[in-house]
Amino acid sequence: MRVLITTDVVGGVWQFTHELTTGLLREGSSVALVSLGGSPTAEQQNQSDRLTSEYGDQFLFESSPAPLEWMQQNYGAYHDAAPLLMRIANEFRADLLHSNQFCFGALPLDIPKIVTAHSDVASWAEACRPEPLENSPWLRQYQRLVADGLNGATAVFAPTRWMLNALQRNFPLRVRCAVIPNGRTLLRTADATRQLRGITAGRLWDEAKDIRMLADVTSPFPLYVAGEIRHEGAQAPTHLGPATLLGRLSEDHLMHSFRESAIYICTSRYEPFGLAPLEAALCGCAVLARDIPSLREVWKDAARYFSDPQSLTDLLQELGNDPDALQAAQRRSEARAQFFSAERMITGYRAEFALALNQAEARSYAA
Repeated sequence: MRVLITTDVVGGVWQFTHELTTGLLREGSSVALVSLGGSPTAEQQNQSDRLTSEYGDQFLFESSPAPLEWMQQNYGAYHDAAPLLMRIANEFRADLLHSNQFCFGALPLDIPKIVTAHSDVASWAEACRPEPLENSPWLRQYQRLVADGLNGATAVFAPTRWMLNALQRNFPLRVRCAVIPNGRTLLRTADATRQLRGITAGRLWDEAKDIRMLADVTSPFPLYVAGEIRHEGAQAPTHLGPATLLGRLSEDHLMHSFRESAIYICTSRYEPFGLAPLEAALCGCAVLARDIPSLREVWKDAARYFSDPQSLTDLLQELGNDPDALQAAQRRSEARAQFFSAERMITGYRAEFALALNQAEARSYAA
C-alpha cells in the first residue's frame, strides 16, 4: 500500500501523523508525508530524517508553507498546496490519500480520499465563544473549504464520537463516517523521581486550552505549564497564580517532565481527544480533566473531573493530602491510557484504508 498523508507543523496533528506513518512503514507500506502550515521545527525535521534514514525510498517527506484552512489568511489553503499534492500523488504512485485537513478531500485524484477530523472551527467556537462567529470573508472561505473537502472525501473519521457528532451538526456528511481513537506509543525508560506536583501542556494563548483558569486555583503543591507563551495577535497570560511557566519543551523534555510529575491537569474547554493527557497518563500521572463530554468519552471513570477553579482546587487539596487516593487515581489513569495504543490506532486505519481500496477496485470492475 502506498499512502499520501498530509499533516501540519502547528499542533497535535503532527504527532498523530508521525505515529501513523511510523506504524505503516513498519508494516511494509510506503508513505509520502507532506507538512503544511509553515516550516517544520528542528525536532520535526529530525524525526522525518530518521524515517528517511531507516526506510529509504519507502518514505518521502516534503513541506509546504501553505496556510491551514483555519488560519486567518486561508485563501491559499487549498490552491497553494494542491499542485504539490497532485504532483506527489502521481510521482509517488499513491494508492490512497489520507488528509488531516478537510479541504484536500476535494483534490481531483482518482484514488480513495480519507479525511480525519481532528477539530473544526464551528465546534471550537461553540465551546470557546459566548457569541457566534462573525460572518466574515475568512469564515465563509473556511466553510467552503471544509464543505468541498467533505463532499469529495471517500470516508471521514474522527478520534471521538463527540467530534464526529459535532462535525455532523455543522456540515453535511454523505459518506462513510466512523470513530478511530488516537493512540500513542511511548518508549519505556527508567522512572524519573516522581514529585508531588501538577503539570499541564498547551499553548497559553489558545482559548480552547483555557490554561488561564490556573490563575484562580489554589494548590498545596507546585504546578507547571509547558507550552508556547507568545503568539502573534494573541494575548497570553503572563502570571498564572501558583503555576510556573516552562515555555515550549521538546518532546523528550516534556515526557521527562510528565514522568517527574504526579498529576496532569487538563483545563481544556474544547478538546476533541487530547493527546497530552494521554501521554501524561502513560508516563504515570493521574489525570484531572475538565468535565466536558469529549473528555468523559475518552477517560470515563479513569480521570477525576472538575468544572471550575474551586472544584479543581478541592481536587488538588484532596489528592495532595491523601497519598493512597493519589496512587489509586494514577493507576486508573494509566490503565485507561493503555487502551489507546498506537498499535490499535494503526490497525484501525489500515483496515479502513484496505476497505476503501477494495471498494474502489470493485467499482472499477463494475464500470
